[in-house]
Amino acid sequence: MVSLSPSLQARLATPLKIGQFEVNSRVLQSPLSGVTDLVFRRLVRRYAPDSMMYTEMVNATGLHYVQHLPKIMEIDPNERPISIQLFDCRPDFLAEAAQKAVAEGADTIDINMGCPVNKITKNGGGSSLLRQPEVAEAIVRSVVAAVPVPVTVKTRIGWSDKEINAIEFAQRMQDAGAQMLTLHGRTRAQGYNGPARWEWIAKVKSVLSIPVIANGDIFSVDAAVRCLEETGADGVMCSRGTLGYPFLVGEVDYFLKTGTLRQPPSPIERLECARDHLQMLWEYKGDRGIRQARKHMTWYAKGFTSASELRGQLAVIETLDQGLALIDAAIARLSSEGWQVEESASPQLISV
Repeated sequence: MVSLSPSLQARLATPLKIGQFEVNSRVLQSPLSGVTDLVFRRLVRRYAPDSMMYTEMVNATGLHYVQHLPKIMEIDPNERPISIQLFDCRPDFLAEAAQKAVAEGADTIDINMGCPVNKITKNGGGSSLLRQPEVAEAIVRSVVAAVPVPVTVKTRIGWSDKEINAIEFAQRMQDAGAQMLTLHGRTRAQGYNGPARWEWIAKVKSVLSIPVIANGDIFSVDAAVRCLEETGADGVMCSRGTLGYPFLVGEVDYFLKTGTLRQPPSPIERLECARDHLQMLWEYKGDRGIRQARKHMTWYAKGFTSASELRGQLAVIETLDQGLALIDAAIARLSSEGWQVEESASPQLISV
């Protein structure tokens, strides 16, 4: 049975303060490349209206050379609080990009210093900045000086087991002016493999005065509570656990605020959400949205008998009507026949 200790309840009773900006939730939706577009954020916000959302990460160099902002920077004026995440290794380009992000309506600017993907790190961005702390520090100082909103950093515990420098790196980010740090409890070398090492988050939290947000292996309410208890973090950020499950941030937030578990969605309710997601992606992006929807639809189709067959069909949809027909047929079948849990369903193993 999940429960909140009195000390944890007291610690989470007040809003999360990021500089002078307050957020009435200690649960954040992680930026996820190819996932956290405006449509996905709207779905997450249905169940977590107070939580901080993040755009997909934006390349500051690319932004420097275009006249019009990319679609991934588009935000709904009503989707507050919202942060735009940027990545690069050039302090001047990042400062310029941050100013554009603020003009677009960002409440905070988040700088990605944790992405492990080769195409990002080989160009000096993401987690490669863990090996260049002086550059990372210059970036934060430059962006802080350029914008009137809080600047935050998302990073990892180190480049590899032999190069874990989370404590020193985090202190430098705080000294440079970062107002919050989100720490993924894995090294760059780990990628998304092996357990997140929450003990390093606890060590970083013990030396910083700014809020520290714990990230990594938050797949359930129970995991979120255990992580908060073990790390002393000021909040948690949900990432891969929300793939095909935009309910998670709201479930964790509801429990932290009330001490009561929200009833999880049934397979039918998850498929109804998938239907909405598909429809909204088509309305927002047209045929490109349908192609992007394929991965989302397969993530939703888990946890019930015949889900594997449905996943295969949804993975190759070409039109909105085709996808809606498949989902409607699955909902009708589950409504009439009921469902059994699919033993192989394991959303925790999905990686991005």
